[in-house]
Amino acid sequence: MDFTFPPEDDTFRHHARAWLDAHPPDRSGRDWERTLGEGGWIGLGWGDTPYGNRHATLTQQIVWAEEYARTQNTPPRPGHIGENLLAPTLLTHGTPAQKARFLPGIARGETIWCQGYSEPGAGSDLAAVRTKATRDPATGTYRLTGQKIWTSHAHEADWCFVLARTEPGSQRHHGLSLLLVPMDQPDGRVEVRPIRQLTGTSEFNEVFFDGARAHPDHLVGGEGNGWRVAMDLLAVERGVSTLVQQIGFEAELEEVIRRSSEADPLLRDRLVRQWAELRTMRWNALRTLGGRGDDPAAPSVAKLLWGGWHQRLGELAMAVRGAAGTVGPYDWSEERPYELDPLQRLFLFSRADTVYGGSDEIQRTIIAERVLGLPKEARGQ
Repeated sequence: MDFTFPPEDDTFRHHARAWLDAHPPDRSGRDWERTLGEGGWIGLGWGDTPYGNRHATLTQQIVWAEEYARTQNTPPRPGHIGENLLAPTLLTHGTPAQKARFLPGIARGETIWCQGYSEPGAGSDLAAVRTKATRDPATGTYRLTGQKIWTSHAHEADWCFVLARTEPGSQRHHGLSLLLVPMDQPDGRVEVRPIRQLTGTSEFNEVFFDGARAHPDHLVGGEGNGWRVAMDLLAVERGVSTLVQQIGFEAELEEVIRRSSEADPLLRDRLVRQWAELRTMRWNALRTLGGRGDDPAAPSVAKLLWGGWHQRLGELAMAVRGAAGTVGPYDWSEERPYELDPLQRLFLFSRADTVYGGSDEIQRTIIAERVLGLPKEARGQ
């Protein structure tokens, strides 16, 4: 397979780089999201639809993502969940009215979304979802009750796409539906509580639904079809989107290498191995891009590869730093009680890489059962 980019993509790359140079990201996440929308850089992969911005080929989408990832000091993008997860789901499973209602706001960078999947006791085991959505027979409105956890950007999101159980008494992957739920609701129907992590930051949140309402027109894929819709969405999340993620990994690896000029031979060997594994992940992601999209193992293999790799990079960063890695960059003070340098933050945050987004154990089970045809794991009653 040819992993090179066609010559016309060089022009596209030059244009993307020039725009990024002319628009330094010195603004908040929401403002930056709107700037990207005004520039036409959101929704490049939505094909020939009236909802996105400029059309770009698959390789041009990669070119843009690479140039963006290499730009310094870009703020975290709260809009990436709507653009890269919800939008492809609506394009596949949404009604024309849903597409017209929600996609333009994402493309303009005006509407921020979060993902209501994981729950306490149902993190990697998504089929164990217990959040309920009961339909009012008079109005058709759904009332949601339950809790979600590890919800990225929930504290600033306008909407949440929620996997909930709409069939009373249903179990596992039966009776689930995907609902689009507004976060701004009266009387405490939606409560968001930030989760403070080892890094001292709070990117993730708990979300509590206490009678939260969802309009019947905002049911995606039909009632009871939530599992199929959710699996299609997770294939996007865990699959070839990791190609862009690897650009950030490359920058982190370069920083570790820069700090390791005096590393002993054993550390140098680990650095070379880390570099080689990153290149292998890139070729695997490009191979997946060129495939037909029917490889059931591809998303799980990608998650296993990058989760373990990134966690090992964090451990390697601390090994390179040695004893200095145990000491913060500033003396303790009330104003700065918990400070970390980038490599310390990398080490602590990457401890979760093999858990969130589907734990390694779940990914291996998927490969064993759906690809290798091994007997399904026995489940307790």
